[in-house]
Amino acid sequence: MASSRDRQRKLARAKLDRQMARRAARHRRRRQIQAGVGVAVVLVLIVAGTAWALGAFDRDPAEDVAAEETCLWTPQDASANNNLKDVGTPATTGLPTDGVRTMTIVTNQGAPVTAELDVAAAPCAVASISHLSSRSFYDNTKCHEITAEGAVRCGDPSGTGLGGPTYSFYDENVPDAPSPSPSASPAPGEPATYPKGTVAMIGSTPGANGSQFLVFFKDFTTANPTYSIVGRVTSGLETIEKIGALPTVDNGSGAKVKPKDDDVVIQSLTVTEAAPSPAATPSTDASPTASPSAG
Repeated sequence: MASSRDRQRKLARAKLDRQMARRAARHRRRRQIQAGVGVAVVLVLIVAGTAWALGAFDRDPAEDVAAEETCLWTPQDASANNNLKDVGTPATTGLPTDGVRTMTIVTNQGAPVTAELDVAAAPCAVASISHLSSRSFYDNTKCHEITAEGAVRCGDPSGTGLGGPTYSFYDENVPDAPSPSPSASPAPGEPATYPKGTVAMIGSTPGANGSQFLVFFKDFTTANPTYSIVGRVTSGLETIEKIGALPTVDNGSGAKVKPKDDDVVIQSLTVTEAAPSPAATPSTDASPTASPSAG
């Protein structure tokens, strides 16, 4: 019997030893797996950190450019200014930033006026004029001023000088001040600040452009330029000169700038899609390097 009990004890001991061995093996495997996972995590962190430092997680520059806002349109409160007209707002992204657009103004004063709008120099002004023209904003509106600077002022449906859309935008292409000169004319060989035929934006307050624009019928030079140049007349300048020669009366605020018969009407204003900039060609009506003498 003693031998039988010894045998059972030996079998039990062997079984316990096997169980302990299996537990030890499982414990070693668990530790090995945990160690391997830890090493893998560390490696992933190292690789990710290196990639981040090298800019691998930066957004594609092309995506940044595509998402970048080209223009900022500042809302204007129509309830505070009933001269404003809400026709929506132009896009802020995906706008053309090069090439030219052709603006055609049909008035009741003569031949249509055609102007080349410079998208590269004034993308937001061109985008705004294009948006407004597509909403017939300018149609059947009056050019309400013939300014002392020698320009026809148009683009305000209210005819008050305070009107425009329910947004504004900043200056873009304001020319540099001319070199000092003892006379009002530019220095010899230097062009006028705003040559005859220039199309420029003018805000109801300086720097806050909307829909109003100037078309110069004579050279204008100033020591303090404030108007953003958006383009130049390429044909029909004689119509602008005709309007500029109309008699004027007091506009109600002491300035003798209102056309006497108040009958200078833009019947339609249209803008073509952006096109590549053409090779520079001389214009018979207007040129950025017009004569420095007023006329």
